[in-house]
Amino acid sequence: MEPIIETRELTRRFGPIVAVDHLNLTVPRGEIFGLVGPDGAGKTTTLRMLCGLLDPTEGSARVAGFDVARESQSVKDQIGYMAQRFGLYGDLTVQENMNFYADLFGIMGAERQRLTVDLLRMTRMEEFRGRQAGRLSGGMKQKLALMCTLLHHPQILFLDEPTNGVDPVSRRDFWAILYQLLKDGITIFMTTAYLDEAERCNRVGLMHKGKLIRCSAPEIMKQETGSANLEGAFIKTIETVEAEAART
Repeated sequence: MEPIIETRELTRRFGPIVAVDHLNLTVPRGEIFGLVGPDGAGKTTTLRMLCGLLDPTEGSARVAGFDVARESQSVKDQIGYMAQRFGLYGDLTVQENMNFYADLFGIMGAERQRLTVDLLRMTRMEEFRGRQAGRLSGGMKQKLALMCTLLHHPQILFLDEPTNGVDPVSRRDFWAILYQLLKDGITIFMTTAYLDEAERCNRVGLMHKGKLIRCSAPEIMKQETGSANLEGAFIKTIETVEAEAART
C-alpha cells in the first residue's frame, strides 16, 4: 500500500542524550499505527519530528509526500496534531473554540456550518456547544480538541496519548470516533500508554531507549513471542534486547 509516513535513520539528540536512535519506519495510508514503550523511550520526540515541530539531528522523514525538515509548513497543512495536554481555551465555549480554529484555518460560511454540525454530531457534543471548555470533563475536552484538529480536513492525525487520564467510557467513545475517521480515509498515528488500546491498532511499534525494537500487527507480535497479551510480548522483547546488550 502507498506509504504516507516514511523515516530513514531518523535521529534526534539532546546534547549527549539520544532520544530517537536511527528510526526506520513506514506507515501505509489508511492505517492506525500505535507507538508504545516505557516513559523516555522516544515516542513523543518521534511524533514531534514527524509533525515538523522538531528538526531531526540526523536522517530524514517524509509525511504526506513532504520532507519534515525542509517542507515543515507543507507537512503541517496535511496533518492534525493533538498534544498530551489540553491546548484549547478554557474560558471559551465549545462553539467559540471551534470558531476560533475555523478562523485560523480560513474555513468560512457554509463549509464551516456543515463541518461544525457534522463534528458535533459525530462526537455527540451537540448539547455541550455552549459550555465553557474549562468546565468539560477530560473525555469531552479530548473530543473538543479532536474536533478542532479535524476542521481543516487533515490526511493524517497525530495523537500523543490522547486518552491518558480519560475514563473508560470516554475512551470507548473516542475509539469509536477514530474507527469512523479511519473509514473516512484518515491515517492515524498515535502514542498510547494503554496496551488494550495498542491491541486495537493495525500495527504496533515498540520503542525502547530511543530504538524501534519490534514492529508488527499485535496478533503476530504475541505469536512470535509466545505471549497471551501485548504486555507479555513487550516484556519478553525488552528482556531479550537487554540480554543481548549485556552480552555485547
